Amino acid sequence: MELFLIGIVALLTAGITLFSGFGLGTILMPVFALFFPVPLAIAATAVVHLANNVFKFGLMARQADWPAVARFGIPAAVAAIAGASLLTWFDRMPIVAGYTLGGSAYEITAVKAVIGTLIVIFAVLELLPRFRTLAFPPRWLPLGGLLSGFFGGLSGNQGALRSAFLLRAGLSKEAFVATGVVSAVVVDAVRLITYGTGVMAEHFTRSQELLAPVAVGTVCAFIGSFAGKRILKKVTLQLVQAIVAVAMLLIGAGLVSGLI
Repeated sequence: MELFLIGIVALLTAGITLFSGFGLGTILMPVFALFFPVPLAIAATAVVHLANNVFKFGLMARQADWPAVARFGIPAAVAAIAGASLLTWFDRMPIVAGYTLGGSAYEITAVKAVIGTLIVIFAVLELLPRFRTLAFPPRWLPLGGLLSGFFGGLSGNQGALRSAFLLRAGLSKEAFVATGVVSAVVVDAVRLITYGTGVMAEHFTRSQELLAPVAVGTVCAFIGSFAGKRILKKVTLQLVQAIVAVAMLLIGAGLVSGLI
């Protein structure tokens, strides 16, 4: 069941979010969290996210704007280390509260509360019309990299901020997507290295259980991205944003409440 659920979510999400530049990690992470601790779920999602972006990198790398990648990606990589380290710190904090519902016990932990709250915040922003059209001048690219990288390292929520800061960088649609993909690869690689010395090391015995789910999620994400590149032109970015935002609200609320 876990392999099927992870695979189908990865396939569909990778397909519908190819051109939005965000969504795969946000939606896939809670599916992993249904079966593994949240820090491990974030790390596992980062592996799938990185592999999928490397695949997209092969499809689109020639269209990337490399000066924009440098101005955005380098600060993002530095900030991703800080965010990923903070995730390890939250994971070490004790349980905040516990309760029983329908005969089942649920726990609210600091890491779930923080990650869930961040997901809800980003979901609300995505539903606001002003945020959907928010774009920053090119001179703010380094700041955008810092913010996107930090939240990417902490919770995996990097794509929405990345898109907002790259929208007005004077890029074509193809260059916008490709530049975002390259920047995401940089952040994912750096945060995975940091996770490897933190949350992955501390949950090492269970991390080995992730091999099959990560492999299934990665392959399905490849298929989704490949198909999405050919058929998604018929789907509006606004529709994708709305679908992702609603899913994020439900997922974030579930994490904060301890239900996920």
